[in-house]
Amino acid sequence: MYITPGGFAALKEEFRQLLHVERPQVTKEVSEAAAQGDRSENAEYIYGKRRLAEIDRRLRFLGKRLDSLQVINPAFTKDKTRVFFGATVVAENMDTGESQTFELVGADETDAKLGRISIHSPVGQALLLKRAGEVVVVHIPKGELELCILSINYPAE
Repeated sequence: MYITPGGFAALKEEFRQLLHVERPQVTKEVSEAAAQGDRSENAEYIYGKRRLAEIDRRLRFLGKRLDSLQVINPAFTKDKTRVFFGATVVAENMDTGESQTFELVGADETDAKLGRISIHSPVGQALLLKRAGEVVVVHIPKGELELCILSINYPAE
């Protein structure tokens, strides 16, 4: 799986935050709650143990994920005339005339509100390897979506 340098840094920071800040804090809270006596009816203790389990699950997931990801810096893409991983694509919806901006990223970085879509999504797959001026047809649940690629941009080196 691919990820941008920024996405990789964000996952590493989440891992660090969970391991060095949140987990020690929750562990301390659970210890204090346990010292209060009857654990079976102690809501703070029960909630703390659940939160600790969630943190540990997320840490295991992030540890495995960080080891398996391949960091790709889109600034070093050689052929900047075509759409590859990390490209920011401005495309016009042929039905509405509205332009949309898409940044093709890995699954761990997607954020529809920011226009960050997975390269594995239907739109991402349709845009891959295309050039400015080309029209792509995307098969979506509502039917077909026609997009005309207006521009392709990559971050500066």
